[in-house]
Amino acid sequence: MPKLIVELRDGEERELNGETGLSVMEVIRDGGIDEILALCGGNCSCATCHVQIDPAFFPLLKPMSEDENDLLESTSYRTEFSRLSCQVQFGPALDGMRVKIAEED
Repeated sequence: MPKLIVELRDGEERELNGETGLSVMEVIRDGGIDEILALCGGNCSCATCHVQIDPAFFPLLKPMSEDENDLLESTSYRTEFSRLSCQVQFGPALDGMRVKIAEED
């Protein structure tokens, strides 16, 4: 099973097993991490699952939609490697990917 490494806001790292086909948000939520609120349930209508992706893995992701880009514009902590974790599908190609949970707005 592919691994996802999650850096929490306090700097602690957790390694999670991720089921192929789940979003990164679902892997984080199912792994017992509660720093991702995901208020919209993964429908790309909020920015409460904002993460920063390891730059080495960023080119492997599908391009973000206009809706995702608009939502990320509303956060103060956006970086060039920001994504909404509900919009990133996890699987073997992303095995070992690191994500950092963004600060809350």
